[in-house]
Amino acid sequence: MKRRIIGLDPGLASTGWGIVDHEKNRIKYLAHGCIETKAGMPRSERLFFIYREINNVLDTYSPNESAMETLYFGKNVSSAITVAEARGVLSLAMAERNLPLTECTPNQIKQAVVGVTKAEKIQVQEMVAFILGLPVIPKPDHAADALGAAICAANRPGYIQEPVKKTEKPHAKNAEKRINECHE
Repeated sequence: MKRRIIGLDPGLASTGWGIVDHEKNRIKYLAHGCIETKAGMPRSERLFFIYREINNVLDTYSPNESAMETLYFGKNVSSAITVAEARGVLSLAMAERNLPLTECTPNQIKQAVVGVTKAEKIQVQEMVAFILGLPVIPKPDHAADALGAAICAANRPGYIQEPVKKTEKPHAKNAEKRINECHE
């Protein structure tokens, strides 16, 4: 069975995406790109723009799986918050389409792409290009990172989370129950 995987590298200013097909232990490159938002826009509009644009990508390529790098908490907490918000928007878009989501740590991506967890960013990008048979490193960096997440998911099928069944809406029921409890 052919797996079409969209890899995602979330960010408020720049969200990378990359699409690969995986079949019979072969990974084939399809496309990559970046969704960029303007710094002067209100945050809610930037998040909605990411949501709308990722849905356009999903409509165009029809992946049946998704992969996203897990949130890395560095020294800059405010940027981690905006990345988390972008992750939420992307996760919502994947759940709406019932796409299983593989969450990959940075070390898992490095291991899957380069073979070692201590790899430098440029090494990962060079190996992404090599694995996918691309003549140059995919640009911008966020798109290369997204392709790395897709490669990681292709090589780590055991990390796939179960998709949300479209008929179930447990979160809505729980939210309604909590709202009712608050008003009692």
